[in-house]
Amino acid sequence: MAEAAPAPYPAVACRFFAYPTADGLALFGRDWGVARADLPEGADLPVVCLPGVTRNARDFEALAGALVARGRRVVGLDFRGRGGSAFGPVATYTPAQEAADTIAALASLDISRAIFIGTSRGGLVMMVLSQARPDLMAAAVLNDIGPVIEKAGLARISGYVGVPTFTDWPSTIARLKASQGFLFPSLDDAGWERFARQIYRDDFGTPALAYDPALAVAFKAFDPAAELPDMWPGFEAMKDIPVMVVHGALSDILSADTVAQMAARHPGLAVHTVADEGHAPLLWDAATQDAIGAFIDAANPPR
Repeated sequence: MAEAAPAPYPAVACRFFAYPTADGLALFGRDWGVARADLPEGADLPVVCLPGVTRNARDFEALAGALVARGRRVVGLDFRGRGGSAFGPVATYTPAQEAADTIAALASLDISRAIFIGTSRGGLVMMVLSQARPDLMAAAVLNDIGPVIEKAGLARISGYVGVPTFTDWPSTIARLKASQGFLFPSLDDAGWERFARQIYRDDFGTPALAYDPALAVAFKAFDPAAELPDMWPGFEAMKDIPVMVVHGALSDILSADTVAQMAARHPGLAVHTVADEGHAPLLWDAATQDAIGAFIDAANPPR
């Protein structure tokens, strides 16, 4: 077996867990930090992280380290068909089903209320939860996602979902840089390797997709001329809780105009813009981690 690449940042101790769904799939998650039984209910709420459409909880490892250092418990979920979770029927790869699976995960962990962070697809799942189970959500951080999705970015994503990797890491990293370099112009060679190894899994030294290739089926039906579902009700259901949006300045998914509309509809909206990053901000930099940590502590002051 090939030796694993060294971690690009200090590893954060975590517990891996599995939980069942109503349709019998075994899904996977990561639990960073320790729940404190001595605190009253509602104190030091945990943070629940929901990843993008082809991504998994590994995307939150660096942020989890920063939040654990602030005393938070952080839980990251792999949606069905992603990361360590079992594959499901293609028809179940929907935000509604992923919201139901998230509810099952929190029940298995005895978490009745949390602060949610969602990257891209994870944020859409949060908009489902905000209507279906508003009692679960104490505050929300939307990472480069809003109620309006730019079709150019959606078309770009549809072009790579399900595309196999090359059989070697250098070629896979080079293609990633060629296709997404305009979104992350400040990444150096080490950053691109870190990014690639976060996206793909290492299969005995060979890069491989870290998700069910059948996810591409949902994108093959994408029609740039068609109207997308109205997602404003899901955002507006968050009107009574603190909400933050992390916006990639170079994003082709979340526009500055949509962020302005979000701020108009949620006057307390906190906005953190990440320069030189597109969709979706990597959450690696200290400034973004500090901004998210400060927002969380303001929404739920630590004891």
